[in-house]
Amino acid sequence: MIEFIVGKLEYIDPQSIVVENNGIGYQVFCPNPFAFQGEMDKIMKVFTYHYVREDIQRLYGFKTRNERALFEKLLNVSGIGPKGALAILASGQPEQVVSAIEEEDEKFLVKFPGVGKKTARQIILDLKGKLTDFLPTTLEMSGLFANQNNEVAEPQTNQALSEAIEALRTLGYVEKEIKKITPKLEDEKGLSTDQYIKKALQLLLNG
Repeated sequence: MIEFIVGKLEYIDPQSIVVENNGIGYQVFCPNPFAFQGEMDKIMKVFTYHYVREDIQRLYGFKTRNERALFEKLLNVSGIGPKGALAILASGQPEQVVSAIEEEDEKFLVKFPGVGKKTARQIILDLKGKLTDFLPTTLEMSGLFANQNNEVAEPQTNQALSEAIEALRTLGYVEKEIKKITPKLEDEKGLSTDQYIKKALQLLLNG
């Protein structure tokens, strides 16, 4: 297993980042690639999970080992694949996910794209009582994406918002859900792409 990659962040898109190490560019799929925005063209570390199936091989990347561990737990749930697990983790608030599972809060879980009532119930059945290791570290986990450079990105705000909306589509949110929160996002000025994504996910999950 590839534990982590250390290299220069070369590229970001709504699904993945590219990290260059010794002349090789590694495409790494992330819950929120724009969370690494402040690391562009810098040497950085990303913790990885090598996903291998007969028809696909992909590297998934995370800011911390705790985030990766929760991703692995979610993959063990029947009906949850990598895309669904990434969408759940994209909110950057794993402590809320853990709390929802422990409290059997299906209403919260079904707000994630691709998670219906049956899958939410399965998540609770498979993981409740098995996430106690995460509870003492919820404060750390709530800052998974807070360690980045929070300065406003240089690109114009409209571009940042467009990238954020595209990222939401990639995560599986439908146009109806996106259009509902877009006016509120447009009221926010001077945010980076990552900040728009965080705000959008907060609105989607708490709305």
